[in-house]
Amino acid sequence: MAWTDYSTAPAPGTHVCAATRITGVHPLTVTTDRGSFPMIVLRDGDVLRAYVNACPHQYLPLDYRSDTLLSADGLRLLCTAHGASFDKSTGSVVAGAECGLDAVPIMQQGDQIVIAL
Repeated sequence: MAWTDYSTAPAPGTHVCAATRITGVHPLTVTTDRGSFPMIVLRDGDVLRAYVNACPHQYLPLDYRSDTLLSADGLRLLCTAHGASFDKSTGSVVAGAECGLDAVPIMQQGDQIVIAL
């Protein structure tokens, strides 16, 4: 799991946010004693997904220059720094980068989203 290679990766069970907060695509930061971990959490139909908020091209946050992270057709996440795009359902690269986004496993516990194993 590449997301665990980040020194600030939160431990399983760490609270991310309230599930009701996620109605679209939301960049956020999870802060623990390990530091600040940048994430993008999104709702894809009934499914919650999460990725490290770091474009694999330059490791800048996808929302570096704008908060418009979703393509007009709603299918791709966009890097606002250089225009790379990623499939929102898988994190796979569509264009502009050599590899995809690092997925972060999450799950819903009651009304909370937490880091899963």
